[in-house]
Amino acid sequence: METRVAKVEFKENKLFFLLEDGREVGCPLEWFPKLWKATDEQRNKYRILPYGIGVHWEDLDEDISTEGMFKYSPPLKTL
Repeated sequence: METRVAKVEFKENKLFFLLEDGREVGCPLEWFPKLWKATDEQRNKYRILPYGIGVHWEDLDEDISTEGMFKYSPPLKTL
């Protein structure tokens, strides 16, 4: 079964993809600097890509795939 995005939500500084199969996958918003710095209006102006494979924010030039949400790990910070 393919994992497809049905909806996007932002809650408590986190980005969530709500999937067609009922699951939710979320990551801290700070992992995505363009979305972190964006206004609520910019964040909520997205489109789900064909077949639900990800999400695109035209105004922010940002694309996040469903697969990427499952596999992403933030860059390591140096002390």
